[in-house]
Amino acid sequence: MELSYGTGSLILDAESDDRYELLFPDELSGVEDEREEIERSLENPIGASLQDFEGCKSAAVMASDITRPAPSHKMLPPLIEKLREIGVFDIKIVFGLGTHRRMTPEEEKKLIGECVSLPHIQHDKTRCVHLGETSRGTPVEIFEEVASSDLKIGTGNIEFHYYAGYSGGAKAILPGVSSEKSINRNHAMMTDPLAKSGSLMSPVRLDMEEAAGIVGLDFILNVVLNSKKEIVKVVAGHYVKAHRSGAKVVDQMYRKKVRPAKIVVTCAGGRPKDINLYQAQKAMENAKNAVTPGGTLILLAECAEGLGNPVFERWANESSCAEECVDRFGKEYEFGGHKAALIAKEALDHNLILVSKLPPNKAEMCFFKHASSLDEALKMARVMQGEDARTLVVPHGGLTLATPE
Repeated sequence: MELSYGTGSLILDAESDDRYELLFPDELSGVEDEREEIERSLENPIGASLQDFEGCKSAAVMASDITRPAPSHKMLPPLIEKLREIGVFDIKIVFGLGTHRRMTPEEEKKLIGECVSLPHIQHDKTRCVHLGETSRGTPVEIFEEVASSDLKIGTGNIEFHYYAGYSGGAKAILPGVSSEKSINRNHAMMTDPLAKSGSLMSPVRLDMEEAAGIVGLDFILNVVLNSKKEIVKVVAGHYVKAHRSGAKVVDQMYRKKVRPAKIVVTCAGGRPKDINLYQAQKAMENAKNAVTPGGTLILLAECAEGLGNPVFERWANESSCAEECVDRFGKEYEFGGHKAALIAKEALDHNLILVSKLPPNKAEMCFFKHASSLDEALKMARVMQGEDARTLVVPHGGLTLATPE
């Protein structure tokens, strides 16, 4: 079996070995004509229609950054065409960076393809205007280029998210084009037990959606992808109603019941999902419930760009052990540090092994044991769990949510 790793793959040879079980999702095939599917969703929106906004003069269309697999270059042309049909010609594309790094011009072009000739700008979290406050106390502070537009449209993809429940929908606004203060206040709610993968009652998501209502997110265009990054479903319309329709498709494909195993191998999914450890950690969160207490979790993630977040790196570096990092998170919240604390918590419950291009000292600083290959990782795991230990392999760990039977 080939397991995605960066732009290539790692090989798992498990043929005729009854110790291995594979956790495959019930994936749908990609649609035959992706353009046609996008156009269908725009013609049959859920809860809101672009026709409702005839008379608007300007539009801000929010697009995902390079760390996300959303195929903006496919979604934008039909959307732009539809906007022009209703008389909106002042259109700008706004890349929703949240707190992520700025992108290069080459990355911008890769993301939006033929639409690169349109005005486009990257979010600047220091140039935000205050529009109000959610009932949970989150300040709603939005990039001024978005706030000043008549029509606000979010694009993206829907998949499981480890504390917002699902990606997509209102996330185009918060965190996509919000101030650091807004993002930190919203993300601090991840300590709530309901803030977990696959939960539509996550207070983080509900707060995001309340913020989107205050901003006036008018319309979304979201896709559901399979592991081949093919479009299997497109939803358009109201930022909650259309999003929930897409979330049902994600559940249908990727919510999987499992019998926990002593060894679990989870694959982040290749680029961009394993571009750094900060992103790849999501695959570990999706798989953690498939590991027995004291078992071993092996994460496959190339991490070509290293750890991916300076606060994450600082928290890991400043912690002498996993217990100290978890204790710190219980006393203070700093966005970025939460990733170190979540990994540390798993390191207290399970043995963590990372197969990546990170230097061994970096992996160990982040509470993993380092392995230079999948074979080495499996040998290490069998020393800890026994040669006959049942092993569960999750080829699409960035997408698949394992829930115990």
